[in-house]
Amino acid sequence: MPSLADIQDAFAAALLDRTVAVPPSISGAARRRSDRRFAVYRNNVAVGLVLALATRFPVVKRLVGEGFFRAIAHAYASVELPRSPLMMYYGETFPVFIEEFAPAAPIPYLADIARIEMARGLAYHAADATPLDPRAFAAVPADQLANLRMRLHPSVSIITSNHPIYSIWHINQDPDRFIPVSVFAREAVLVARPCLRVKTQCITHEIAQFIRALAAGRALGESIDITRAAEGLAVLIGAKIVIGLGDNVRPLRHTIPSAHS
Repeated sequence: MPSLADIQDAFAAALLDRTVAVPPSISGAARRRSDRRFAVYRNNVAVGLVLALATRFPVVKRLVGEGFFRAIAHAYASVELPRSPLMMYYGETFPVFIEEFAPAAPIPYLADIARIEMARGLAYHAADATPLDPRAFAAVPADQLANLRMRLHPSVSIITSNHPIYSIWHINQDPDRFIPVSVFAREAVLVARPCLRVKTQCITHEIAQFIRALAAGRALGESIDITRAAEGLAVLIGAKIVIGLGDNVRPLRHTIPSAHS
């Protein structure tokens, strides 16, 4: 007699793969009737997961069209069932899947657009934290700036790319408005929700590297050339993503790098 775990594994394997036979543990008044009922349930689950991905990644869907998106989303759902009962986490590996999905290869920036959208979802649900008052930075003696360490807001994510991902994402927020995009631009994106709204900001690759170094616990002088520290601090203060100064630094949890980081 199969164990409960074996029954559950067989059920999950057949759920999204139509080539897998209905598990023998599925029974009803008639086998054909139970097969039909399982097929309806299988279809509803697949449709629900595809809809969840379409809701999470609207720009990706807009860029490739509904038909292509449905195909890639179904392919993803067939190998990646939700790992958490919280559907807000579903799709965390979707950007990597897009990178490895051969039909999407002609759109090399698509996975990084998905990373922006995933980061925005994570930022929306991240824990609240109060941004540091800018006057706290002014109170740090100049001779201690190099050793300054910072705690960043838990909603922060950094995405870097060899493509103009911010410009592409931004223009798709208002497709009726023309915004020129340089196809050769290498853009990095900062996503955070320091207050009530999720903000998406284009930054340089150098600033992205700087923020990642701070998030990893490195001091200001270890993270950027001290002569450019003012530029880095201006971005941090303007984005309101610093929540504390000192040695008790926690790593940034939701940094989503691209393959080009």
